[in-house]
Amino acid sequence: MSTGDFAVIGEAMTDRLRGLLPDDAGVGPDEHVVVIPRDVLVRARRDIPEK
Repeated sequence: MSTGDFAVIGEAMTDRLRGLLPDDAGVGPDEHVVVIPRDVLVRARRDIPEK
């Protein structure tokens, strides 16, 4: 995005995974846990800038 942030498309899994998050992780009221298939992220890696 023009701000440098990343937008992702994935399956919303907040309700299923909230209880599995580490103790020091949390999901804010305006946040969601989104699962991105590994192969999608691996293929996208070349398009993600290092800085």
